[in-house]
Amino acid sequence: MAAVTAEDPPDDPPWTWALSGSADRRLREQGFALLSPVRFTAETGVDAGVLADWRPFWDRLAEDRYLRDGGRYRRRRHGCFVQTLAGNGAAGALNQVPHRAHWQSTDYNALHGGIDRWFEPIEPELITDPRWAQLLTRLGDRFAAVSSRPVERWYIEAHPFRIDAADGVGRPTPEGAHRDGVDFVAVILIERHAVRGGETRVFEAEGPHGMRFVIDAPWSALLLDDARVIHETTPIQPDGEHPYRDTLVLTWRRDGFQAA
Repeated sequence: MAAVTAEDPPDDPPWTWALSGSADRRLREQGFALLSPVRFTAETGVDAGVLADWRPFWDRLAEDRYLRDGGRYRRRRHGCFVQTLAGNGAAGALNQVPHRAHWQSTDYNALHGGIDRWFEPIEPELITDPRWAQLLTRLGDRFAAVSSRPVERWYIEAHPFRIDAADGVGRPTPEGAHRDGVDFVAVILIERHAVRGGETRVFEAEGPHGMRFVIDAPWSALLLDDARVIHETTPIQPDGEHPYRDTLVLTWRRDGFQAA
């Protein structure tokens, strides 16, 4: 991963736990944690070797037909799950729920909020891979451990994304800096190919601190406490043939799926 740059007032100390200390400590102290592939593997028990099997699923993502800027640069799928927390350090049980629309309030997504967005479902072969369930439940247990309130179950939404810059520009977050209206978010880099740009920026929701960095190592992950920070990723541009940026974005919400 590229070097982290802090954006703080001159007399204010920068966030110090971006790349050191435990994920729990970083989430508690600053509201986000940036994990290298090695650290992410340690947190989830799923190593980067999974990408050899999972990358083809990103080649088959469906076009996002809801982009209000008229772009054709985003491809995605969508799936929803409920994780029941086992407690006592045991992994929680994960169950897929019937396919449903993705909905966000305009309070969190002024560009695409307020409408039911029916994306194509995630392919069953990905969801039934045991490493998929392990990834989601290990992260869910981690977030429950640092949550300010007890959690009995998580309502999880999964979004595999491809942002394609073949037409000159691709926008990972066309809505700009935002929160997602959930409790926790994980942004996992699957692959970054022949692009420049795509700088990720994280800012305190109520405070002066901010950091920016380019996530460029596959299986790196950004974990976010959605109530405490806002985030965005700047547009990507082509830097060779077949330019794209693939991510898996996962969200955990305590109080049910978002719905109108």
